Amino acid sequence: MTTQSVLFNREPIWLENRQGLHHRLPLAVQSWTYESGSLTQRLRRQFGPDVAVKVLFNAWRHPFLTERRLLKLPEQHYSVTREVLLHVKGRPLILARTIIPRVTVKTAKSDLSKLGSRPLGEIIFSYPKLERVAMDMSLVEVPTWKSSIVTEVGIQQPVWGRRTVYGIANNTLLVSEFFLPEVLNY
Repeated sequence: MTTQSVLFNREPIWLENRQGLHHRLPLAVQSWTYESGSLTQRLRRQFGPDVAVKVLFNAWRHPFLTERRLLKLPEQHYSVTREVLLHVKGRPLILARTIIPRVTVKTAKSDLSKLGSRPLGEIIFSYPKLERVAMDMSLVEVPTWKSSIVTEVGIQQPVWGRRTVYGIANNTLLVSEFFLPEVLNY
């Protein structure tokens, strides 16, 4: 089977965002999880203009099972899978995984499959009718991460993350973002 992820050994376990769940999250995690705007823009406000994207993986792959279910994709369909590290001068801030189905790539006003080192948020938050369809949360234990990522970004404890289904022009994409200690301690 082809690689599904350079970030994970296995798919994280996700919790549906339900009323009252946010009270169980640490305050710093709440702030980032429930950010309604672009995380890239927030990072730039807090850390300056040097926030950059390091592309770790970008290819057409089969999404994980729960990703396919959220996006209502048949098992055999490929989607653009993009995994990146947002950092400032080498300091890791956020790991992200994006799943963009073929139909969304085709109908988007720009080619979402060829972002390069451009932040996804700069593109999707420019859409006037961008809609948040669903959101889940996860506390990803260290063994879930690939050892190369643990080493590269210095993961030493469980990492909180959110995944959001966005609607664009009647199509969807899935963005999962994981908040590293550097961003939570700011």
